[in-house]
Formats: sequence, C-alpha cells, structure tokens
Amino acid sequence: MRDVIASLGVGSPALWWSLLYFFSLLTGYYVLRPVRDAMGASADAQAIFPPALIAWAQGHGFSLGDFTLQVLFTGTFFAMVLAQPIYGALVSRFPRRVFLPGVYLFFIACLLFFYWAFARELPGRGALFFIWTAVFNLFAVTVFWSYMADVFDNEDAKKVYGYIGAGGTIGALTGPIITRLLAERVGVANLLLVSAAFLALCLVCILKLRPWAILRERRHGAASGEGAMGGSMLAGLALVWRDPLLRALAMLMFFGVGVGTLLYNEQAAIARHLAHDATRTTYYAGLDLGVNLLTIIVQVFLTRWLLHRYGVAPLLLIPAMAILIGFAVLSASPLPALIWVVQVMTRAGEFSLAKPARETLYTRVDRESRYKAKAVIDTVVYRGGDLTFVWLHKLLSGFGSNVVFLVGVGVAAGMALGAWRVVRAEKSLPDEVPRAAMAESRVA
Repeated sequence: MRDVIASLGVGSPALWWSLLYFFSLLTGYYVLRPVRDAMGASADAQAIFPPALIAWAQGHGFSLGDFTLQVLFTGTFFAMVLAQPIYGALVSRFPRRVFLPGVYLFFIACLLFFYWAFARELPGRGALFFIWTAVFNLFAVTVFWSYMADVFDNEDAKKVYGYIGAGGTIGALTGPIITRLLAERVGVANLLLVSAAFLALCLVCILKLRPWAILRERRHGAASGEGAMGGSMLAGLALVWRDPLLRALAMLMFFGVGVGTLLYNEQAAIARHLAHDATRTTYYAGLDLGVNLLTIIVQVFLTRWLLHRYGVAPLLLIPAMAILIGFAVLSASPLPALIWVVQVMTRAGEFSLAKPARETLYTRVDRESRYKAKAVIDTVVYRGGDLTFVWLHKLLSGFGSNVVFLVGVGVAAGMALGAWRVVRAEKSLPDEVPRAAMAESRVA
C-alpha cells in the first residue's frame, strides 16, 4: 500500500482519515444491523409493533405477524420519502462544514433516544428502530461517499477506493463481533451506546478531512463546497430523470435491490425457526462475518487492480452476471445451502466490486449530482426497490421457492441491463469536471 500512498496528490493523511471514517461508520452500523435483522425475522408482533397498530390489524381480520417485513419495508420507504426533501434542503442551504457534522449529530441523538426506549421497553420500539436503522444506513453511507468524491479526484479514487472500502469491511467485521460478544451479556440498549461512540469518531474524521477536500477543489479549479450549494431541495429528482448516466445508475440500483430483497426474505423465513431474539441476532451476525471476510479479500487483492487497469466495466458486469447465474441455479434447486452461497456472493460482489465502481463515477460529476441526485438514487430508489420486491416476494412465496427464484432471474437480468447501460453512459464523462460545469446550477 505504500506506493499507493506515496503517489496520492492529496497526501497520505487523507487516505488514513478516510479509512478510519469508513471503519467507524460501518462498525457503528453493523453493531446495529443484527439487532434490526433479528426484529425483522421475528413473528411476534407484540415485540415489534405498538399495541394500537396490532389492535387495528386484528380489527381488520389479519395478524401483523404474518406481514412483519412487508409492513416494516413499507414504513421505511415512506420515512425515506419524507426524509429526502429535508436532506435536500439541508445540502442546499448550508455549506459542507455545517451539514456533514449535522447529519451525524442527528443520528447520535437518535441513538440516545433509542437507548432510553429500549431500556424502558417502550412499546413499538422494534418497528421504529428497524425503520430508523434503514434510513440511517443509507443516508450516512451516501453522505460518506459524496464527501469522498470531494476529497479525491477520479485518478486518486481508482487508487484508494478499494482500500477505503476494505477499511469499511474491517468495520463491518468488527461490528458483528462486538454484537456477538455483548448482545446477551449487556443487552441491546447498551449496544446502541457503543454505536453512538463510533459515530462520534466519524465526526472527528469529517473535520480532519476538510482541508483535503478544499485542496482538491482548488487544485482542479472546482466549485468550493465551503459555500451553500443552493438550488431546489428536489433538484436531485429532476437530475435523475434528465441525465442518462443517473437514470442508468437508478435502474441498476432498483434491480440490484430487488435481487437482494428476494434473498433477504428467504433468509428471514429460515431465521424465523430460531427460538429467541438473541439467537437470531447471533445467526445474522455470523452471516455478516462470512460476507465481509469474502469482501475484504476481493477488495484488497482485486478491486484496485481491476478498477485501475480496466475501469468500471468489469466491476459492474461481473457481479451482475454472477447473480444472474446464481438465481438461475436457485430456480432449479432452491436448497438452503445454495441460498446462503448466493446471498454471500450477492452482498460481497456489491460491497467489493460494484459499489466502489459506482462511487468513482461521482468524482466526475458536478456537486449537485454528487450530493442531491446521488442521495435520491441511494435512498428513495433503493427503498422503492425494497418496497416493490418485498411485496412481490409475499405474492410469489405462496407458489414456492422455485417460482420466487424464477422471477428473480428476470430481476437479475434487469440488474445486468442496468450495469451495461451505466458502462455505456460513463464513457461520455470527463475525467474531471471544470469549474464552469461544477458551478453550474441544474435546478429543478
């Protein structure tokens, strides 16, 4: 790694602070993820939903326990739709030095609230925590990568994004280990304080990276992020609609989420047979460990080499084709062991190859696309895919796993088509966006 650090125009401290930032962010999230997944896999509506909602469902002749994931994913989507314009207003009206720390301070405050709610066993805390965790994950991670595109230019991103991703994967390995060790010893409420401490470390990294973001902008004559971006809070939606590359990225995201959601629901069906919440939490933590071990191997040994030598094409197309083949196999033989293998392959391919490839593209677009349009794709489109495919799975599950995965072949084909369209569209991007283009406002 020393030769990479030495060749960075922005200097080695930016790489190390970025590694620490992503490590801390994903450690904090993966401490929470097994707790969230265990709640989603629970068939006990009393442990998840508020009594009033349970009573309403019973009054209408159905049990919420039969629709746990569907209700939670629907709530998550609407929460994301409500949060998106708030985020858009924040990035439009405040400079980077204000809205970046503000996002993380808000999430820390939420964790302190949930600490109180879990310690006092507040009714309905499970559903609220599940939805909040999903919103937190997408917004916190998309803000991270938007900031990285401010700190690193395209050439530097090709060199370091694989290593930064590996730092995040180490965090994603550390988080489940913490949860496995502490979940049954200290309880869920105290795990939330651990996560809050890691988010506080993210704030330190944001402040430390600020000079490097300013240096990159000055070096390339780019518009400064030290001033408010301006524009409409809904400009991201218009950008995605108009821009061919952003449309292709949205398509790739939608169908990519689809294959993951179908697998997630099958996985949840298996986990329902585990007796206790703590047992399910341990099960999900073990799966996360397996995914992240494979991810870090690919990130360290393949991602940088492929990205630097061949560009984004193989990093987007290889995972898409592997998932297409995996779903075809599952449609013929949906064995639990094969579902586990395809789940690991799907998530590891996304984290180690597809995501670093997509994120390098945002170093070559203007700041409004980087912060606003990217947030729309990473949050609203993402959760829209969740909502669509969680209900599709509910419809198909009555016909058996073979039918679920046969339809999944078509979803995986849509993902492969989206990847191909991104590869075509990115060829028209410049290596660096000049000052005029960066400053130009594309307001809805």
